[in-house]
Amino acid sequence: MENFQNVSIVKKANIYFDGNVTSRTIIFADGEKKTLGIMMPGEYEFGTGAKELMEITAGNLDVLLPNNTQWITFTAGQSFEVPANSSFKLVVREVTDYCCSYGE
Repeated sequence: MENFQNVSIVKKANIYFDGNVTSRTIIFADGEKKTLGIMMPGEYEFGTGAKELMEITAGNLDVLLPNNTQWITFTAGQSFEVPANSSFKLVVREVTDYCCSYGE
């Protein structure tokens, strides 16, 4: 989906790692939430509360998913899922744009 219709946008940005990762929360009429963000090159680790679907819209990064020992590379047009209540590591190779959808 290229465009989202009938959404609200939270004005305050989510800022992580000294501004190297930022996102904005969008809220759909049915209450569904997504974040749209950008990550600068670097190494990061995130924790999840809910299940996450990360869609990469531009860029290149390596991901170490929970319970895995091998890093997987993702580029524009690809996505990956992270289970709820877990953590995952990223090595961002170039500026990366993403959309994160949250599940239960």
